[in-house]
Formats: sequence, structure tokens, C-alpha cells
Amino acid sequence: MTPASVSGFEAVIHLAGESIVGRWTAAKKARIRDSRLQGTRHLVAALVASPQPPRAFICASAIGYYGSRGEEILREDSAPGRDFLAGVCREWEAATQPATAAGIRTANPRFGVVLSLQGGALPKMLTPFRLGVGGNMGNGRQWWSWISAEDVAGAILHLLKTDVSGPVNFVSPNPVTNAEFTKTLAAVLSRPAIFPMPAFAARLIFGEMADELLLASQRVEPAKLSGSGYAFKDPDLRVALKGILGR
Repeated sequence: MTPASVSGFEAVIHLAGESIVGRWTAAKKARIRDSRLQGTRHLVAALVASPQPPRAFICASAIGYYGSRGEEILREDSAPGRDFLAGVCREWEAATQPATAAGIRTANPRFGVVLSLQGGALPKMLTPFRLGVGGNMGNGRQWWSWISAEDVAGAILHLLKTDVSGPVNFVSPNPVTNAEFTKTLAAVLSRPAIFPMPAFAARLIFGEMADELLLASQRVEPAKLSGSGYAFKDPDLRVALKGILGR
């Protein structure tokens, strides 16, 4: 990537990175980390050196930044966690700092669970729920902070039109517990949700990913989006799922 190839744009949006879904072998964790850090560092170096740098740079991050925090309400100024994903997110966001130092307005959307049929967690959950064998993950009390794909697009456009910078939580204003999510998805699909996956089984199947994703509790508030006037299109989980699933 050369400075000339990224010169002259009003804004640059960088969302690339190895999928975090899958068993976290040492090689998988290296790909998760390196794909984010190396790609961001190369892009930022080109942006800073470009003849006409963009006015705005949006580079993805994730609510994994906070780690698992139980009932604590998490806002953009909350402290980072200490697990693997938290470390990746800290380094990922730090990799964008040269752009900020060069005068490029930089925002880091911290994505929650994105609900879409085109990828992410939802398509993988649909098969067991449609078969009537879905249920809670672990005890179901962990908070899941979600956002619809439509609100992801809307919030990115909002960032382009405003002067918001730094970390920005990309989550619905109405997070739910895993048990609430499970119950709502089952109701939208008109299926039961009576087969929970115990925590030990999730760890056996998914390894380290289970604790940092499926069983982690992250009660995140979109303080900056709400405070800067973004109007959520899908603030309600049931309505969002009905729209996504065509119900």
C-alpha cells in the first residue's frame, strides 16, 4: 500500500481482520492479532504520508476491549480488560494513534454482536433454534450487547457527518442477557428454547473462545452515539430480529 493509493479521499474506513469465530489455537490467535495490527499499521503509515490525507479515518475495534465485566455498565471511558481480546483491541486502537497525531480525525467503533444474516453469530445460531434444540449459553446471566447491521451502517454514516472521534461503542441502547436473547430469538422463530449448553460443554467445544465471547458478560452503553444525536433504527431486539428474519 502506497501513500498515493490512499490520497485524496474524504474518509477511509477500515474494517478488515481475521474472523474471531473458531477454536483459538495458537496459530488462530496469531492471525486474529496480526491481521488487525499489521493491516492497520500499514494503512495508517500510508495515510500519514499521503499527499492529501483524508479528513476522517474510521478503524474498527470491538467491545472485547472491556473483557468480561459482569453487571458493570461500560462506556467508552471504562477501563480495558485483561484477556486476549482486550489486549488485541488495545493494540488495534493504539495502531491508529499516528493518524490522530497527524491531524486526521480518527474514530474506533467498538462493535458489539452484529445481527445479520450475512455473517457473524446469528446464522450459526439459527439452525439449532429452528430445530428446537436452542438454549442458553451457560447460566444465561451474561450480558450480550448487540446491534443490527442496519444500525452499523447508520452509525458509520453518522460518524462521517459529525466530529465524533476516539472509541465509539457500536451497540444498541438496550443490551440483553443471554437468557433474554435466547428467549426472544426462540419466540420470533416460534420454537422452544429448552436445551441450554452448560459452560463446561461450551469450553470443551470452543476452548478459550467460549469464555471470551459466548460466556463473557459485557453490558455496554452507546454513550457517544446517543450523546451525539444518533437515532437508532433498531433499538428493540424482538423488532430487530423480526425484521432481519422476515417475520
